[in-house]
Parts: sequence; structure tokens; C-alpha cells
Amino acid sequence: MEKNLSILGIDPGTNFTGWGIINIIENKPSIEAFGFIDLTKIKDPYKRLKQIYNRVVQIIEEYKIAEMAIEAPFFGKNVQSMLTLGRAQGVSIAAALSKNIEVFEYAPRKIKLSVTGNGNASKEQVAVFLQNILNFKTMPDKLDATDGLAVALCHHYRSKIIGESSYKSWKDYINKNPGKIKKS
Repeated sequence: MEKNLSILGIDPGTNFTGWGIINIIENKPSIEAFGFIDLTKIKDPYKRLKQIYNRVVQIIEEYKIAEMAIEAPFFGKNVQSMLTLGRAQGVSIAAALSKNIEVFEYAPRKIKLSVTGNGNASKEQVAVFLQNILNFKTMPDKLDATDGLAVALCHHYRSKIIGESSYKSWKDYINKNPGKIKKS
């Protein structure tokens, strides 16, 4: 991973979409900003999606985002809810791609496990861990915001530990590590 970059984490939702930005300087994360997109006053579901798209583009431009991580939709009992969340995720991804930002996706359980060590942690537990790790004082009104931060931090941890964002393909690995290739 690069020495200095900004990572945007997105927790997609159609009532509240949480977002959080961490800066990585010398491989250490620090909080830049976090918040949520309140969509509850918009009745038309397509206008909600447009608002998510527009706000994510605005955040990317404002904070000069290098990479975006997003929470994957999880399968629950309600298939309709999963489809709706998938749409919110899709427009968030489209916003990043429109700005040539790489996107990485993580399962909710992997995010919680990366941040708290417990894949079944509650939103409140995740928020408290983040508060301790990133040293912020005030909790947001909606924990969707800290969920967005958790996605960004998970991406940083996963990239740092196993290099998930380091290599795009085997060709990229070979180009970056010519000394590791044995020629016959």
C-alpha cells in the first residue's frame, strides 16, 4: 500500500448511507472525517439513489480519495431488502468508478472481525473500538457513520496484512518483484 493515501469506507443503505475517511500516513491510520447521508426525507427510491451517487462523488472530490472500500450486502431473511441495499451499493460503486477510484468489497463479518476481533460484534461495539483506535471523542448521531469508518479501517488492515490491494494480477506481481522470478 502507498505511504500516504485517503481511504473512503461506505456502509450502503437506503435510509442512511454511512461513510468514513481515514488517512494512511507512514502506514498509520488517522481519522479524516465521517458522517452519513440521511435519505429518510426523500420518498422516491430512485431519487435516494441519485442522492447517494451525488454525495459520494462530492466526498471523493472534496477529500481527494485514493481508494474506496464498501460493505457487501448480506443475505438476510428479506430478499427485497437485500436487493434495495444492492442498489445503494451499486450507485456508490458507480460514483467511485466515475472518478477512477479503485473499489474493494468486504463482507460485514470480515469488517467486524478486522476491527474488533469478533465477527459478530454489534454496531455499538464496533463504534467503541473505532473510538479507541482512531481517537475521536464524539459519537455520531447514527452509527452508520462509524460503520463507514470500520469499512475503511478494515481495508487498510487487510491491505497491510495480506497485501490485498498491492497486486492487481500475476503480471503486476512479476513486474513489481523481478528478483523473485527464477528464469530457466
